[in-house]
Amino acid sequence: MNILDKIVINKKREVLSAKKRTSYTQLEESDLFQRDCYSFKDFLLDPVRTGIIAEFKRKSPSKGIINDRVSVKAVTNGYAAAGASALSVLTDRNFFMGKKADLVAARQANTIPVLRKDFMIDEYQVIEAKSLGADIILLIAAILTPAEIDKLASLAKSLGLNVLLEVHNLEELERSINPKLDAIGVNNRNLADFTVSVETSYQLAPHIPQEFLKISESAISNPETIKQLKTAGFNGFLIGENFMKQADPGLAMVEFVKEL
Repeated sequence: MNILDKIVINKKREVLSAKKRTSYTQLEESDLFQRDCYSFKDFLLDPVRTGIIAEFKRKSPSKGIINDRVSVKAVTNGYAAAGASALSVLTDRNFFMGKKADLVAARQANTIPVLRKDFMIDEYQVIEAKSLGADIILLIAAILTPAEIDKLASLAKSLGLNVLLEVHNLEELERSINPKLDAIGVNNRNLADFTVSVETSYQLAPHIPQEFLKISESAISNPETIKQLKTAGFNGFLIGENFMKQADPGLAMVEFVKEL
């Protein structure tokens, strides 16, 4: 059993527990549930912004604790000021030290789109994402069937949420393409063994239909890589660890952006 299998098993238990604590009705009564979501496309393609989706992540299963000494508000404000097109916030507690409250804090402190970064396997999590103030949800092809992707994306779109599909290889991409998606992200990290290679993005770029935004995720630590990925057709670049491993992630992004 690989780490992704363990995460999914744990996530099923977690969702079951959450359903017992908080009903669908309670989620829908959240003040944040009523807000209109920001358009991922508008912010990502805004020439004033960088195309960077800057991530708040305390820990990862492969690296352990990355940075657990900074506040969500300070980091995400720093990212937004540095020109981030969107924010990504981990909400998985067991494997990433994330909290649902982190997403709420990021939403309340910023006026750019926020992605709920989690392992979405149930419609309950989509409703929950909206109630926490997310603008974008992540669907991971490696853990979902095409039917599940369609079901979760349909619900998300009915709530006004943007949908980012994450793939790691051509097989996942080809079986998962769905007109309800807004963006397709290529994860340069293999979630089964956590090896990384940006070559994955270059290999899959020509196979992503033009109607979708193209996002390259993980293994981006050099501004030159972004320039090359733009040439390959990518619109967005998800960066987390490269900034979060610094004492001041927002300042790290400022220095990074200067070289773009």
